[in-house]
Amino acid sequence: MKVWETLQVERSDAVVEIVLNRPQQRNALNAVMCDELRECVQALRDDATVHCVIVRANGPVFCAGADLKERQGMGPDEVRARRVKAFAAYDAIEQIGKPCIALVEGPAIGSGGEIAMACDFIVATEAAAFRTPEALWGTVGATQRMPRAVGKRLAKDMAFTGRALGAQEAREAGLVARVVPADEALECVRGMAQAIAGAPPLAMHLTKDCIDRGVETDAAGALAIELLAIDTLLQSPDWGKKIASFGSVAGNGEKTGGRHA
Repeated sequence: MKVWETLQVERSDAVVEIVLNRPQQRNALNAVMCDELRECVQALRDDATVHCVIVRANGPVFCAGADLKERQGMGPDEVRARRVKAFAAYDAIEQIGKPCIALVEGPAIGSGGEIAMACDFIVATEAAAFRTPEALWGTVGATQRMPRAVGKRLAKDMAFTGRALGAQEAREAGLVARVVPADEALECVRGMAQAIAGAPPLAMHLTKDCIDRGVETDAAGALAIELLAIDTLLQSPDWGKKIASFGSVAGNGEKTGGRHA
Protein backbone atom coordinates (compact mmCIF):
# COMPACT_ATOMS: atom_id res chain seq x y z
CA MET A 1 0.00 0.00 0.00
CA LYS A 2 1.27 3.49 -0.86
CA VAL A 3 3.08 5.52 1.80
CA TRP A 4 1.56 8.98 2.28
CA GLU A 5 3.14 12.12 3.69
CA THR A 6 0.06 13.42 5.55
CA LEU A 7 -2.12 10.31 5.89
CA GLN A 8 -2.05 6.83 7.33
CA VAL A 9 -4.15 4.29 5.47
CA GLU A 10 -5.07 1.06 7.24
CA ARG A 11 -7.12 -1.86 5.97
CA SER A 12 -9.03 -4.67 7.65
CA ASP A 13 -10.89 -6.94 5.24
CA ALA A 14 -13.23 -4.72 3.21
CA VAL A 15 -12.88 -1.69 5.53
CA VAL A 16 -10.27 1.02 4.97
CA GLU A 17 -9.37 3.71 7.50
CA ILE A 18 -8.00 7.04 6.30
CA VAL A 19 -6.19 8.72 9.20
CA LEU A 20 -5.29 12.42 9.05
CA ASN A 21 -1.69 12.34 10.21
CA ARG A 22 -0.21 15.77 10.91
CA PRO A 23 -0.70 15.72 14.70
CA GLN A 24 2.12 18.20 15.38
CA GLN A 25 0.27 20.68 13.16
CA ARG A 26 -3.10 19.74 14.70
CA ASN A 27 -3.88 17.99 11.40
CA ALA A 28 -4.21 21.33 9.65
CA LEU A 29 -5.13 20.91 6.00
CA ASN A 30 -2.29 21.87 3.68
CA ALA A 31 -1.94 21.48 -0.09
CA VAL A 32 -0.23 18.11 0.20
CA MET A 33 -3.02 16.73 2.39
CA CYS A 34 -5.62 18.06 -0.06
CA ASP A 35 -3.95 16.23 -2.93
CA GLU A 36 -3.35 13.05 -0.94
CA LEU A 37 -6.93 12.92 0.34
CA ARG A 38 -8.28 13.32 -3.18
CA GLU A 39 -5.92 10.73 -4.66
CA CYS A 40 -6.47 8.23 -1.85
CA VAL A 41 -10.25 8.53 -1.90
CA GLN A 42 -10.43 8.24 -5.68
CA ALA A 43 -8.38 5.04 -5.53
CA LEU A 44 -10.75 3.61 -2.90
CA ARG A 45 -13.75 4.63 -5.01
CA ASP A 46 -12.42 2.53 -7.87
CA ASP A 47 -11.55 -0.48 -5.68
CA ALA A 48 -14.51 -2.86 -5.69
CA THR A 49 -13.02 -4.84 -2.79
CA VAL A 50 -13.44 -1.85 -0.44
CA HIS A 51 -16.97 -1.69 0.97
CA CYS A 52 -16.72 0.91 3.74
CA VAL A 53 -14.35 3.74 4.67
CA ILE A 54 -13.60 5.40 8.02
CA VAL A 55 -12.05 8.87 8.21
CA ARG A 56 -10.42 9.74 11.53
CA ALA A 57 -7.35 11.54 12.86
CA ASN A 58 -4.21 11.04 14.92
CA GLY A 59 -3.83 13.27 17.96
CA PRO A 60 -6.33 15.18 20.09
CA VAL A 61 -7.51 17.46 17.23
CA PHE A 62 -9.47 16.08 14.28
CA CYS A 63 -8.44 19.01 12.08
CA ALA A 64 -7.68 22.60 13.05
CA GLY A 65 -8.75 23.91 9.65
CA ALA A 66 -6.65 25.17 6.77
CA ASP A 67 -2.91 25.49 7.32
CA LEU A 68 -2.76 29.30 7.31
CA LYS A 69 1.03 29.33 7.66
CA GLU A 70 1.15 27.83 4.19
CA ARG A 71 -0.65 30.86 2.77
CA GLN A 72 1.82 33.44 4.03
CA GLY A 73 3.26 35.16 0.98
CA MET A 74 0.72 33.68 -1.42
CA GLY A 75 -0.91 35.90 -4.01
CA PRO A 76 -4.64 35.81 -4.84
CA ASP A 77 -4.22 33.28 -7.64
CA GLU A 78 -2.23 30.93 -5.41
CA VAL A 79 -4.79 31.19 -2.60
CA ARG A 80 -7.60 30.52 -5.07
CA ALA A 81 -5.79 27.46 -6.44
CA ARG A 82 -5.20 26.18 -2.91
CA ARG A 83 -8.90 26.56 -2.05
CA VAL A 84 -9.84 24.65 -5.21
CA LYS A 85 -7.59 21.80 -4.05
CA ALA A 86 -9.53 21.65 -0.78
CA PHE A 87 -12.88 21.67 -2.58
CA ALA A 88 -11.67 18.80 -4.77
CA ALA A 89 -10.73 16.78 -1.68
CA TYR A 90 -14.12 17.31 -0.02
CA ASP A 91 -15.92 16.47 -3.26
CA ALA A 92 -13.91 13.28 -3.70
CA ILE A 93 -15.04 12.10 -0.26
CA GLU A 94 -18.67 12.88 -1.08
CA GLN A 95 -18.39 11.07 -4.40
CA ILE A 96 -16.67 7.95 -3.08
CA GLY A 97 -19.76 5.88 -3.88
CA LYS A 98 -19.61 3.65 -0.79
CA PRO A 99 -20.44 4.22 2.88
CA CYS A 100 -18.00 6.57 4.61
CA ILE A 101 -18.01 7.28 8.36
CA ALA A 102 -16.21 10.16 10.07
CA LEU A 103 -14.97 9.58 13.61
CA VAL A 104 -14.40 12.94 15.30
CA GLU A 105 -12.67 12.75 18.68
CA GLY A 106 -11.61 16.38 19.05
CA PRO A 107 -12.06 19.85 17.54
CA ALA A 108 -13.06 20.00 13.87
CA ILE A 109 -12.57 23.58 12.74
CA GLY A 110 -13.30 25.01 9.31
CA SER A 111 -11.86 22.51 6.83
CA GLY A 112 -12.03 19.84 9.52
CA GLY A 113 -15.79 20.17 9.60
CA GLU A 114 -15.88 20.08 5.81
CA ILE A 115 -13.98 16.78 5.75
CA ALA A 116 -16.27 15.27 8.38
CA MET A 117 -19.45 16.54 6.72
CA ALA A 118 -18.33 15.16 3.35
CA CYS A 119 -18.64 11.69 4.91
CA ASP A 120 -22.04 10.01 5.11
CA PHE A 121 -22.37 10.54 8.85
CA ILE A 122 -20.34 11.53 11.87
CA VAL A 123 -19.71 9.60 15.07
CA ALA A 124 -18.28 11.81 17.82
CA THR A 125 -16.96 11.63 21.34
CA GLU A 126 -17.64 14.23 24.03
CA ALA A 127 -14.31 15.89 23.16
CA ALA A 128 -15.55 16.76 19.68
CA ALA A 129 -16.41 20.36 18.82
CA PHE A 130 -17.32 21.99 15.54
CA ARG A 131 -16.51 25.59 14.56
CA THR A 132 -16.72 27.60 11.34
CA PRO A 133 -14.89 30.86 12.17
CA GLU A 134 -13.74 31.72 8.63
CA ALA A 135 -15.62 35.03 8.43
CA LEU A 136 -13.99 36.18 11.67
CA TRP A 137 -10.61 35.44 10.08
CA GLY A 138 -11.46 37.59 7.07
CA THR A 139 -12.29 34.80 4.63
CA VAL A 140 -15.27 32.69 3.53
CA GLY A 141 -15.79 28.97 4.07
CA ALA A 142 -18.13 26.21 5.24
CA THR A 143 -21.12 28.09 3.85
CA GLN A 144 -22.72 25.17 2.00
CA ARG A 145 -22.46 21.88 3.89
CA MET A 146 -23.10 23.33 7.36
CA PRO A 147 -26.48 24.96 6.51
CA ARG A 148 -27.58 21.70 4.90
CA ALA A 149 -26.59 19.83 8.04
CA VAL A 150 -27.90 22.10 10.82
CA GLY A 151 -30.14 24.63 9.08
CA LYS A 152 -29.56 28.17 7.88
CA ARG A 153 -29.98 30.03 11.16
CA LEU A 154 -27.71 27.87 13.31
CA ALA A 155 -25.11 27.86 10.52
CA LYS A 156 -25.20 31.68 10.49
CA ASP A 157 -24.88 31.80 14.27
CA MET A 158 -21.76 29.63 14.04
CA ALA A 159 -20.30 31.57 11.10
CA PHE A 160 -21.00 35.07 12.44
CA THR A 161 -19.95 34.45 16.06
CA GLY A 162 -17.44 31.61 15.74
CA ARG A 163 -19.05 29.68 18.56
CA ALA A 164 -18.44 25.97 18.84
CA LEU A 165 -21.03 23.22 18.84
CA GLY A 166 -20.19 20.56 21.40
CA ALA A 167 -20.85 16.93 20.64
CA GLN A 168 -24.30 16.75 22.24
CA GLU A 169 -25.54 20.00 20.69
CA ALA A 170 -24.16 18.87 17.33
CA ARG A 171 -26.10 15.62 17.67
CA GLU A 172 -29.29 17.47 18.58
CA ALA A 173 -28.81 19.75 15.56
CA GLY A 174 -28.40 16.77 13.21
CA LEU A 175 -24.71 17.31 12.46
CA VAL A 176 -23.59 14.26 14.46
CA ALA A 177 -25.34 10.90 14.19
CA ARG A 178 -24.06 9.35 17.42
CA VAL A 179 -22.05 10.37 20.49
CA VAL A 180 -20.08 7.49 21.97
CA PRO A 181 -17.70 7.10 24.96
CA ALA A 182 -14.14 8.01 24.11
CA ASP A 183 -12.69 4.69 25.26
CA GLU A 184 -15.11 2.78 23.03
CA ALA A 185 -15.19 5.08 20.01
CA LEU A 186 -12.75 3.37 17.66
CA GLU A 187 -14.00 -0.11 18.47
CA CYS A 188 -17.59 1.09 17.99
CA VAL A 189 -16.93 2.66 14.59
CA ARG A 190 -14.91 -0.30 13.40
CA GLY A 191 -17.78 -2.60 14.37
CA MET A 192 -20.25 -0.42 12.48
CA ALA A 193 -17.98 -0.38 9.44
CA GLN A 194 -17.55 -4.15 9.43
CA ALA A 195 -21.33 -4.63 9.63
CA ILE A 196 -21.83 -2.20 6.74
CA ALA A 197 -19.08 -3.87 4.73
CA GLY A 198 -20.80 -7.23 5.18
CA ALA A 199 -23.97 -6.03 3.48
CA PRO A 200 -24.53 -6.36 -0.30
CA PRO A 201 -22.34 -3.62 -1.84
CA LEU A 202 -24.74 -2.72 -4.65
CA ALA A 203 -27.65 -2.22 -2.25
CA MET A 204 -25.48 0.00 -0.04
CA HIS A 205 -24.27 2.02 -3.03
CA LEU A 206 -27.80 2.53 -4.35
CA THR A 207 -29.17 3.42 -0.90
CA LYS A 208 -26.46 6.04 -0.46
CA ASP A 209 -27.15 7.43 -3.93
CA CYS A 210 -30.93 7.54 -3.38
CA ILE A 211 -30.58 9.49 -0.14
CA ASP A 212 -27.94 11.89 -1.46
CA ARG A 213 -29.82 12.68 -4.66
CA GLY A 214 -33.31 12.41 -3.19
CA VAL A 215 -32.88 15.17 -0.61
CA GLU A 216 -31.84 17.56 -3.39
CA THR A 217 -35.08 17.12 -5.37
CA ASP A 218 -38.83 17.10 -4.80
CA ALA A 219 -40.85 14.11 -3.57
CA ALA A 220 -41.84 12.90 -7.03
CA GLY A 221 -38.28 13.11 -8.30
CA ALA A 222 -36.96 11.35 -5.22
CA LEU A 223 -39.44 8.50 -5.68
CA ALA A 224 -38.36 8.13 -9.30
CA ILE A 225 -34.73 7.88 -8.15
CA GLU A 226 -35.64 5.10 -5.71
CA LEU A 227 -37.72 3.20 -8.27
CA LEU A 228 -34.83 3.29 -10.72
CA ALA A 229 -32.51 2.00 -8.01
CA ILE A 230 -34.91 -0.85 -7.21
CA ASP A 231 -35.04 -1.78 -10.89
CA THR A 232 -31.24 -1.77 -11.04
CA LEU A 233 -31.10 -4.03 -8.00
CA LEU A 234 -33.70 -6.45 -9.38
CA GLN A 235 -31.51 -7.00 -12.42
CA SER A 236 -28.54 -7.96 -10.25
CA PRO A 237 -27.82 -11.66 -9.54
CA ASP A 238 -27.00 -10.69 -5.96
CA TRP A 239 -30.64 -9.83 -5.37
CA GLY A 240 -31.81 -13.38 -6.13
CA LYS A 241 -29.16 -14.86 -3.86
CA LYS A 242 -30.13 -12.57 -0.99
CA ILE A 243 -33.83 -13.31 -1.30
CA ALA A 244 -33.08 -17.04 -1.47
CA SER A 245 -31.37 -16.78 1.93
CA PHE A 246 -34.11 -14.61 3.44
CA GLY A 247 -35.39 -16.14 6.69
CA SER A 248 -32.39 -18.46 7.04
CA VAL A 249 -30.72 -18.95 10.39
CA ALA A 250 -27.87 -16.52 10.98
CA GLY A 251 -24.66 -17.32 12.79
CA ASN A 252 -26.10 -16.04 16.07
CA GLY A 253 -29.00 -18.48 15.92
CA GLU A 254 -31.54 -15.82 14.98
CA LYS A 255 -33.52 -15.81 11.77
CA THR A 256 -32.67 -13.09 9.31
CA GLY A 257 -35.30 -11.01 7.64
CA GLY A 258 -38.56 -9.46 8.67
CA ARG A 259 -41.27 -7.32 7.16
CA HIS A 260 -40.08 -5.24 4.25
CA ALA A 261 -41.79 -3.27 1.52
